[in-house]
Order: sequence, then C-alpha cells, then structure tokens
Amino acid sequence: MTKLRMAQYGTKHGHSAGKLLSMLNHPEVEVVGVYEPDAERRAAVVQQQSYAQVRWFEDKAEMLDDPSIVAIASEGLNSESLGQSEEIVNAGKHVWYDKPAGDNWAHYQRVIKAVQEKGIHWQMGYMFRYQHSFCQVTEWAKSGLLGDIFSVRAHMSTWLNEAQRQVIGQDHKGGILFDLGGHMIDQICWLLGRPNRVTSFMHNHTGIVPEFMDNTLGVLEFDRALAFIDISAQEPRPMARRYEVYGTKGSAIIIDRFDPAGGIRLCLEEAAGGYAKGVTFIDVPEQDRQDMYDLEFEAFVRVIKGEQAPDRPLDHDIVVQETLLRATGGIVD
Repeated sequence: MTKLRMAQYGTKHGHSAGKLLSMLNHPEVEVVGVYEPDAERRAAVVQQQSYAQVRWFEDKAEMLDDPSIVAIASEGLNSESLGQSEEIVNAGKHVWYDKPAGDNWAHYQRVIKAVQEKGIHWQMGYMFRYQHSFCQVTEWAKSGLLGDIFSVRAHMSTWLNEAQRQVIGQDHKGGILFDLGGHMIDQICWLLGRPNRVTSFMHNHTGIVPEFMDNTLGVLEFDRALAFIDISAQEPRPMARRYEVYGTKGSAIIIDRFDPAGGIRLCLEEAAGGYAKGVTFIDVPEQDRQDMYDLEFEAFVRVIKGEQAPDRPLDHDIVVQETLLRATGGIVD
C-alpha cells in the first residue's frame, strides 16, 4: 500500500502537537517532515514527544515544492496561519487547517477562491464535529426529535494567563470570542444555517491585558431561532462548559464539559425515538481530545483517497468563518 505523504507547516497553534501525533499514528500516512519558520520556537519544541520523531525542513520549499507531498497540516499561530495556508493551496496541496481561518475576510475569500479553482480539500479543525455528545445532540435536532429548534445556548469559557492574553490581544480585536467562538458557531450554523444578524458584546473586565477582550457574548438571529454564545477567559478550572439546544418538542443539553465529553440531559414532552417522556440522563463513551483529532484526521484521509465525501461541505466552512468575523469585527453586519 502506498502511503499518503504529508507534512506540517507551523507549530504554534495550541493543537499542533496533537494533530501531528494523529498523522504519525495513522497507518496510511507518512509524515515527511515539519517546517517551523521561527527558529526559537523550533528549538523549544524539537525534543517534545511528537516533534522528536520527525524530520525538520530547513526551508518551506522542501515541502511546498515536493510533488509527492499531497497534503499539509496548517498549524501556525492564528495571526500567521491564513497566509501559510494560502501557500499550501497555491502549491496545489490539500489542507488540514486548524481554527480559526484568520480575521481578514478579503484574504480568506481570495484563498477560498483558489481552493475551489484547484479542487483542493480544505478541512477545518473544528474537533467537536467528532465529539460523541455533539454528534448525538445534532442527530436528535436534525431528525426532528426535539421539534422546531428555537434557541441554542453555548457556554465555552476558559482560563488564560497574561502571556496567552497578550498573544491573542495584540493580533485579534475579537479576543477570546475570536479564539474559541468558531467551535460553537460551527455547531450552531450546522443546525440553523447562516444567521440573518449577528450582534456582539465585547468587554475587557479584568484589566490584565486591556486590549484583550476577555468577557464576550455573541447573539445570532435566525428566521425562527436565536443563538447565544458566551465565552470568557477568566473561568476557574475545571470549566463548566455547556451546549443547550431547545426545540418545541424537547431539549438536549451537554452537561459540565466538552473535553473530555460530558453526558447529556435529554428532555422530551412525549416519549419518542426510544426515549421516555420527561428527563433522561445519557452517558457517552469516554473520549479525550486526541481521539477527536484522530477522527478528524481519519475523515481527512478518507476524503483525499476518494472514499467519502467531506463531513462538512466547503460552503458550510465559509458560513462559519463569515459568521465568526461578523461576530468579532472583521465584517461589519
């Protein structure tokens, strides 16, 4: 069996080491090497578990100009990754791209146009697409079990130290909503489509890094539904994350945590789908972040090999990115 030859561009994204591990562990993939343009960063990670196993390119041309490398994982810092992904696309290679896709809408549109013209597979790294709880809630909502969806509430706060806030704040006016909001927007738009209107409330309430928006709320308005996304950078650990979907026949709520997957509270007005009337608490299989990365990557490989269609069409990814920028100031609504 001929293995797919892949590489990784950048190492500064928070998911980069885990994504590389998924590639290294896949039996149908050969990781040819990693390119990190920042010499100090390379020196800092070269002995880490994943990176100690790979060859390091001295020049990006070694991977971009190699026709045997069919795909590259884009794992740079959010402020550099869109430009790096554009280089990958221009080289004619498929892109496994960690979120979010930059904050320059015109630049993003230019890259997507090239993706479409070249027939490249562009897969965003929104890992909760492969998390058991989110998959189950989505299935219930799309099947009609919950009735007509009229409200979605997503709470995905975290805790960041001063250095982390500085990195995001100096480059992205959307602050913590820009950094994490795409995960929830991805889920909400998959259920409800493109919002008619997006309104955000962006605040710095701690004063730790004044330019970093550390307490945020996004409100998405649809024809017959509202969605609320609240994300702060100051929640004590472990975070109590929740995702709530409300319909005219019932509701489904992911309780307590996303990573690892938390259980689900299902409430139905009447018995349906094999579930009793009233409240049922449902456990989900144990699943950590690396498992989600592995499932993401498995889908990426299957698409490249022509064995399945993308789990999310490119049109959906475009709506997600547009909605994120509408929420964080990159597009004026």
